[in-house]
Amino acid sequence: MRIRNLETFVKVAELESFHAAAKVLKATQPTVSSRVAALEADLGVSLFRRDQGGTTLTSRGRQLLPYAQRLVGINAEMKAQLKQDLNEAGNVRIGIADTLAQLWVGPLLKTWRSEFPHVEFEVVIDISDNLLQQISRHELDMVLMVVHPESDVLLSEHLCSYPQVWMASNEYVQEKNLASEPLNLWQLSRCSVLSFPRNTQPWHYLDNLFSIMAEDRPMLHTCSSVNHLMNLTEQGLGISLLPEPLAAPLLEQNKLTILHTSDEVSVPNIDFCCGWRVDDERLLPKLLAAAARKVIEQPELAFEA
Repeated sequence: MRIRNLETFVKVAELESFHAAAKVLKATQPTVSSRVAALEADLGVSLFRRDQGGTTLTSRGRQLLPYAQRLVGINAEMKAQLKQDLNEAGNVRIGIADTLAQLWVGPLLKTWRSEFPHVEFEVVIDISDNLLQQISRHELDMVLMVVHPESDVLLSEHLCSYPQVWMASNEYVQEKNLASEPLNLWQLSRCSVLSFPRNTQPWHYLDNLFSIMAEDRPMLHTCSSVNHLMNLTEQGLGISLLPEPLAAPLLEQNKLTILHTSDEVSVPNIDFCCGWRVDDERLLPKLLAAAARKVIEQPELAFEA
């Protein structure tokens, strides 16, 4: 059901004339008639009765009118608010988690700039915990980050979810004799473990995973840059748990290999969200978030923008 057809129906009903509605809408009378006919086809009812006395609503038309007027009013209000948001936006500050930036910052910016040409974008790339602190201090307008369910300052919507895989260089696999699979927790603990920074979601998972090892718990060597984390893994400094899409190019180049693990080493997906402040009533962050979801769910759209 198209909003334009509802707008045309409301105008014909209010003016009681297809001809008058066409003049107000700056459309031809056949166009107005076609829109009303399309709406009637969508609903499966007749909305107007036309005779020598003029144009009047049928009983179904009278029933629809108040709903249509509300929907048309909401649409007009949304457009006005969006126009105001875009005029006031100027510079929009968006924080993107390092992992997502590695995968999507180019396509996201390309799509956002195409859909919102009057907005100037400032992108901050950081770990999710830092992004959450920045948006809490009103230093960012929107974030794309690891899901943080405990936040009371953020409204968020699911963005994407990626499996994580244990990775090591071929040389490190040979050095530590990791070729026998699947690897158990004790075998993993014999390795140097490379991780995202302390207190991030991936770090907490690893810390909890190895907590039962007591004095045999491996040290977690952290790095704030996902690019450097991959480089350190590639250089054979240890094993790391990486989102699968990041590891895929290195696997294709035979620079890293996947370490398969036993059932006792269950690896959760890493979930990302779009978020904006609870006190931000603008439509723009929600529209940017919707555009981001389309790019990530249908990446070909980014290259058509």
